[in-house]
Amino acid sequence: MKILHGLLFVVLALFVNVAHAEFVDVVAKVKPSVVGIGIHTPTSQPQNILRGTGFVIGDGRYVVTNAHVLPTELDESLLQKMAVFIGSGKQAKVRKAEIVVTSDLYDLAILKVSGAPLPAMTLADSQFKPDGSYIAFTGFPIGAILGLYPVTHRGMIASVTPTVIPVQSAGQMTIKMLKRMRNPYLVYQLDATAYPGNSGSAMYDMKTGEVVGVINKVFVQETKEAVITKPSGITYAIPVKYLHQIIKENNIRW
Repeated sequence: MKILHGLLFVVLALFVNVAHAEFVDVVAKVKPSVVGIGIHTPTSQPQNILRGTGFVIGDGRYVVTNAHVLPTELDESLLQKMAVFIGSGKQAKVRKAEIVVTSDLYDLAILKVSGAPLPAMTLADSQFKPDGSYIAFTGFPIGAILGLYPVTHRGMIASVTPTVIPVQSAGQMTIKMLKRMRNPYLVYQLDATAYPGNSGSAMYDMKTGEVVGVINKVFVQETKEAVITKPSGITYAIPVKYLHQIIKENNIRW
C-alpha cells in the first residue's frame, strides 16, 4: 500500500510539474503581446503616463483595450499624444496610436499603432466559456505607480452574469444603470483579483493562450456593484464574443 501511495504521489507531482511548465511557456509567449496604454508628453517629466493595459491582435498593428482607458483630453500645447508602450521597465518604447473604433456599450476600443508589427495574440471563438474554466491575465496592475512591468494573475471563471443587477428601490438606480438595462449582455465574473491598471488586459485560456475575454476593472463593476456601500472588488471580463462582433460590424481586416 505504501508503495502504491508513493507511485501515485510521483505521478501527481509529474502531472503538476508538466502543467506548470506548459503555463510558463504560455506566459512567455503572451508577454510580448501585452502593451501599456497612456499618454506621452515629450515636454514634461515624467514623459509617460500609464492609464491601463492593452494587447496586440491581428497583423500585429492592432491593439485592444477598454474604452475607458483611453485619454479623454490631450494638451496640444504640450505636444501630448495618446501612446502605446511596448516592452517593459526602462527599456519600454513609445508608439503613436490612433483610435480605429470604440464601443461605449461594451467598453472596448481598438487602436492601430505605428511602426513594425508586434507579436499578436489569437482570439478564441465566440462561444462562452463554462464556469470553472481556468484563465489568466497579464497586465500592469497599479502601473502608474509601479511602472511598466507585466504581472500575471490566474484564476477561474466563477460565473457568467448579466451586466445589470436588480435594485431594491428606484432611488438606487443611476443613469448608467438605466442605459445599460436597455442593452443588457453577459460578462464573466472571476475569482481572480484585478487592480487599477489591469483594465484592458487580455484574459486568456491557461492552456492555449487564446484570448477569451478582456478584463474590465471599472466599467462593469460600477454598474453591478452600484448598490453596495463598500464595493466587493469582484473582477469582471468582457467576453471575446463582443470583440468579434465589433470587428465584424466595423469591417476591420488585416
